[in-house]
Amino acid sequence: MKSVRIIGIDPGYAIAGWGVLDYTGNSFQAVDYGAILTKAGLPFEVRLEIIYRELSGILERYRPVSLGLEKLYFTKNKTTGIDVAQARGVILLCARQHGLSIGEYTPLQVKQAVTGYGKAEKNQVMQMTKMLLSLPALPKPDDTADALAMAICHAHTSGSLLARNPALTL
Repeated sequence: MKSVRIIGIDPGYAIAGWGVLDYTGNSFQAVDYGAILTKAGLPFEVRLEIIYRELSGILERYRPVSLGLEKLYFTKNKTTGIDVAQARGVILLCARQHGLSIGEYTPLQVKQAVTGYGKAEKNQVMQMTKMLLSLPALPKPDDTADALAMAICHAHTSGSLLARNPALTL
């Protein structure tokens, strides 16, 4: 059975978590994970450039074929939401320029896919992510764990599509 390499991203402009998984059948293997960090006080366009440049390097290094990304939703702070939306746009552009297929998911979908319960608490999602990936510890920062959960959701949600498309397999 062939593997599919997936990257999950938790978008942000200060911290953008990422996690790369190999998905075979119904099993996962963490390849690598981390976070792209930008410093407060830098001009915003420089922060976006850093996200683009670092993500491009990650995509070139690990060569995923598919991306799972959190859908943007606005809560109280629309200004922060607009900035996250801009970072998310940079991430989507970078992914398309690298030929990735893209799936977008709500937090409810991620919780459902990872824990089986759409109203799971954040810690439950993180613990289940750790267990599914056989990680020795919870990834830090939390954005990285969220990105790995996003990749798991993408594999579960689009698994049948990924399995049917030989062009997406390793």
